[in-house]
Amino acid sequence: MAPIITNIATPTYLPQEYIAPDCFRQYQELIALQSTRKGGVSNGAYSSLNLGRNTGDCIEYIQENTRRLCQTACIDPEHLVSSEQVHGTAILVAEKPGHHHGYDALITDRKNLFLCVFTADCYPVLIYDPRHRASGAVHAGWKGSAGGIVIKTIEAMQRRFNTLPSECLAYIGTGISAEAYEVSREVALKFPPDSYKHSRCRHTAEKYLLDLGMVNYRQLLASGILPSNIERSPFCSVRDSTLFFSYRRDQGKTGRMLSLIGVRSHADAT
Repeated sequence: MAPIITNIATPTYLPQEYIAPDCFRQYQELIALQSTRKGGVSNGAYSSLNLGRNTGDCIEYIQENTRRLCQTACIDPEHLVSSEQVHGTAILVAEKPGHHHGYDALITDRKNLFLCVFTADCYPVLIYDPRHRASGAVHAGWKGSAGGIVIKTIEAMQRRFNTLPSECLAYIGTGISAEAYEVSREVALKFPPDSYKHSRCRHTAEKYLLDLGMVNYRQLLASGILPSNIERSPFCSVRDSTLFFSYRRDQGKTGRMLSLIGVRSHADAT
């Protein structure tokens, strides 16, 4: 299954573009997406739909970009849950909207709460338990992935919501592809040997290309999610520069995409 770029025109601004995972489309109550860099008001290195607060961009632009994305998705920006991510494995059980600090994964079974993670090369992983209508959103960089953050998130959903992994669906969003992700030997050795290979980009044996998307795919499988219930983005945040921000490509001065998941109440569903 391939993600779809959805264009939704509104009377007040240019069409929005975001990725809507196919794997979730049968669940009308569910909102799940990953933003691109298009359709916002930010300028320069943050052009144009920058949604990251910690980027140096004008806060008014970020707020307007957030409002635009939420309007396009038909959700209230006051119902978002997010965190200042720290590349750890702490998990927040969200019970109300708000912005937190120190969490790289969020879970909830509350309606009209929309879990957000921000990325610009790291991988967003969205998880849905349709039986209990519980959601999870994971920010998986190399540190979180090395710490098993996807596995820990699914275990937290099992404990908190009685989630059965075999019934869950998951989307691995756009991040940095293996071809673009060169890491040190120290980093590579934190992962199984078949997750990386020697880099041909350098005249040294001490650089490796790490397939972080595959690492997280395998963690979903190890947690009990069926292969047929997992969708992976075909894009690369580095390669597909017209669609995505990339921290590595842009040498740190760049925006952030937002990946979001949550269940609307029936009254709000359209």
